[in-house]
Amino acid sequence: MQREVGLWIDHRKTVIVSVTDKGEGTSLIRSDMEKHVRYSGAAQEDSAEDQRDKRFTGHLNKYYDHVISCIRDAGSILIFGPGEAKIELAKRLEGEALSGQVVSIETVDKMTDRQIAARVRQHFPKRGRRNKKRPVARNPSSHR
Repeated sequence: MQREVGLWIDHRKTVIVSVTDKGEGTSLIRSDMEKHVRYSGAAQEDSAEDQRDKRFTGHLNKYYDHVISCIRDAGSILIFGPGEAKIELAKRLEGEALSGQVVSIETVDKMTDRQIAARVRQHFPKRGRRNKKRPVARNPSSHR
């Protein structure tokens, strides 16, 4: 059974919507990270800023690893979101040899969970609907 995944991501959370033959499921991953603030200042502050940057990067790496572990088995992956996180995740997927599954990367604004699920359904129509056959008219004269 092939699983198609769409996810909305920023540095604070990821909403993952999975679509399979059996239906749809949604999960949420929070990074539990504060907003990253860059400071400009004297050289003596650089070491403190470097330490903050290293902690931020390390935290992001763990966050992306968790997201990747949840989508690794997907046949197709749609990534969308408002900021840099979608590009950073795509680069990580490339490093994991999963870039072939990424079908699209899109910039979108903040969205509700329902809007995210609707966007994924729009991109990956339900398989049940695709496989469902429509009734065919048996009488050739009815097609006029």
